[in-house]
Amino acid sequence: MKSEEKRESGLGAQPEARLFEQAQKGCGDSLALLMARHEPLVKYAVKRQNIGDLPYDEADQAGRIGLWQAILKYDAGRGYRFSTYAYSAIVHQIWADVKAHCKANKQEHTTRAWAQYFQHWEAGPAQRRKEQEVWESLQTMLIKLPARQQQILQIRYELGGQKWQTYQKIGQALGYSGEWVRQLEIQALVWLRHPAHSQELRTLLRRHSQQEYEWAEELAQIWLRQRGGRHGQA
Repeated sequence: MKSEEKRESGLGAQPEARLFEQAQKGCGDSLALLMARHEPLVKYAVKRQNIGDLPYDEADQAGRIGLWQAILKYDAGRGYRFSTYAYSAIVHQIWADVKAHCKANKQEHTTRAWAQYFQHWEAGPAQRRKEQEVWESLQTMLIKLPARQQQILQIRYELGGQKWQTYQKIGQALGYSGEWVRQLEIQALVWLRHPAHSQELRTLLRRHSQQEYEWAEELAQIWLRQRGGRHGQA
């Protein structure tokens, strides 16, 4: 599209909310512009994930698919930033590809919460001490959760020797639906992510910047709006 045509259509000047509206109505130029504009978010998300031996270009492509889906589903009127909404969609798609890759290659998949932070460290006493500090901090946080939320997280994140299971299988064991187990997991993660509860662990993992706290709060607010309720534990 020529620059004159862009000016006429407004692609070069309109607020981003208008671009989302156009992209969701099928405008390929608006979609391409938004994809290019938010491409750094995909790179950022891929670098922060422990993708195992999944090739980087495959993880990168998965992230782009997540970004594309986020663009088509984003509601600018909901009041939260697109980057917050899109990041979750991007990470979800990356992990879906990681799991599929592990399954196809008959590899055991682990979602240990802290694995990504240590994958580039050299093995040695300093690393082991740091891992132990992280483990102890994590356990201190977990025991503050209700018992059933503790159990769900221990299984979903393979903590303490627990083997990963689907929401459906966990629900069958606990007498809940798979969807209710998923909601309990999200509720527990929202609570754990709150700065009042996670400051020590965030400090150990070097994840205690103002941006990180703002991101955690935005995710909590999104969950609260979707739930239509208040902070709390079940």
